[in-house]
Amino acid sequence: MAVSSFARAFPSFECRSDPDFSRPEIPSAGCAGKSKPAILGGGAAAHGLSSLIMRFPPNFVRQLSNKARRNCSNIGVAQVVAASWSNNQGASGFTPAAKAVDAAAAAAIAPVEVETGVEKPVVAAAEDPSCNGENVQLEGSPQFKYASFLNSDGSVAIHAVLVLSVMLISHFVHQFEKSLAFAFAQHYTLKNGFSFLLICGNSLICPGERLGRGIVTDAITTPVVNTSAYFFKKTADLIDFKEKRRASFEYGRYGNYTTVVAEEKISALEGAESTILMASGMCASTVMLLALVPAGGHLVTTTDCYRKTRIFIETFLPKMGITATVIDPADIEGLESALEKNNVSVTLFFTESPTNPFLRCVDIERVSKLCHDKGALVCIDGTFATPLNQKALALGADLVVHSATKYIGGHNDVLGGSISGPEKLISVVRNLHHVLGGALNPNAAYSLIRGMKTLHLRVQQQNSTAQRMAEILEAHPKIRRVYYPGLASHPEHELAKKQMNGFGGVVSFEVDGDLHITAKFVDALKIPYIAPSFGGVESIVDQPAIMSYWDLSQSDRAKYGILDNLVRYSFGVEDFEDLKSDILQALEAI
Repeated sequence: MAVSSFARAFPSFECRSDPDFSRPEIPSAGCAGKSKPAILGGGAAAHGLSSLIMRFPPNFVRQLSNKARRNCSNIGVAQVVAASWSNNQGASGFTPAAKAVDAAAAAAIAPVEVETGVEKPVVAAAEDPSCNGENVQLEGSPQFKYASFLNSDGSVAIHAVLVLSVMLISHFVHQFEKSLAFAFAQHYTLKNGFSFLLICGNSLICPGERLGRGIVTDAITTPVVNTSAYFFKKTADLIDFKEKRRASFEYGRYGNYTTVVAEEKISALEGAESTILMASGMCASTVMLLALVPAGGHLVTTTDCYRKTRIFIETFLPKMGITATVIDPADIEGLESALEKNNVSVTLFFTESPTNPFLRCVDIERVSKLCHDKGALVCIDGTFATPLNQKALALGADLVVHSATKYIGGHNDVLGGSISGPEKLISVVRNLHHVLGGALNPNAAYSLIRGMKTLHLRVQQQNSTAQRMAEILEAHPKIRRVYYPGLASHPEHELAKKQMNGFGGVVSFEVDGDLHITAKFVDALKIPYIAPSFGGVESIVDQPAIMSYWDLSQSDRAKYGILDNLVRYSFGVEDFEDLKSDILQALEAI
């Protein structure tokens, strides 16, 4: 088992110090029986130790700085971990690394006697003077052959068993290579054959982790802060926080340091004052609508949009008395009419640009001016555009929403949603978000941070591939129609050129055939995955009539413009010639 040394203790990594660094020494009950046994009451804690905490750590090596070990004196809470240790090392085929750990365990621990509270005394060690860290047998218990918990590569496989109501407490710290603390404890075998490993509690919990705010690190990458809550050093600090004299997230649902880094990156990309991240794009959209459109209010949206967004607007918002006017993305007159007709109650104009799946574009600058004149807000879902291809806020929108799952994450491995805009509006959304939940996991935030580092490279490749393939598809005899803002045939092509820097990596098109012929084309493709997403490094294809609207009849699907032969293709970062050859061979197959 490879271990590394840390010769220095960073000043910022300090535990809270206590005045008394000493702890009572537990007498050893060696094999010869010369030492006086340490007696622990069956239900009481010894030396001021608190009650047991059960934990299953992944390994027995803890990298602790010298200062952390010195400052953490409360080696108080013993932890019981169910484990088994092999008595037959030759048969188990231990590697030298595994044997070294076994030897270290034996050297670090001296057996002790334990009084369980029953009349019959417990013999802690065998009379055999060769006792060297072997399992301690309770008197009268049957011999038990243990399975190895260290496999051939030195990894640890902890086998959990039922922890009985016997409190066995011991605490030892063994320094290894001057900077690693090993916490080992003696193995005890109960009469029923269960084996327990006692590990020092606070020596593994406290050192290096009571860091407080602002952990200083020289790591290149952003640390992932996995925590559900944030502590206060004293009550006065908590009161300062409650009275807004001190900053803290307090609870994991209200914020996370890793998530803040991702939010700041998106703000920088969008030119926004503030950004809030949530668990998914739909979470962001629905919380935004609930926060900004009051009960009994009215909003305006467009015909072409993500189906789940439409379902929320048409099905859930009416329960709050919220109504909606649905217009074509290019219908400026329809927007003006809706604003005039509902002058008092219109709160928000919400649409995608480009839209899903026909990639229609909304004149963001013009609709923003019209809405602002009537006191309505404008929110643009820019997921298909990405922050690189379109700056909705700079064009006049008040808010921009992204399904960060798509291009921002970019690797088809994370869910997330963002809302960016002025702090005045984001704070309103944030307050409701804190109530409803839907917080982004910090590991997901890290994945988004990682994804954004290559966003410009990926989007550049995807823009190029999609544009070239759209032109090829439009000229192919087996394709009836292509929907892509970069084509002159697109109804908003001139608008797209005006407000976009690139046209994205998604191309929608209609195959010359019915549902089954189109499905045959999709199945003949060898590179893309058939899946319901887009924007990642892997190409993805789907047939919306089946993927998103299969629960509707053909006639009902047609009301939304979803024909059986429609295909949506999200181009990844694969080689253009490979993608081209694959699509052409699939078209030849139908």
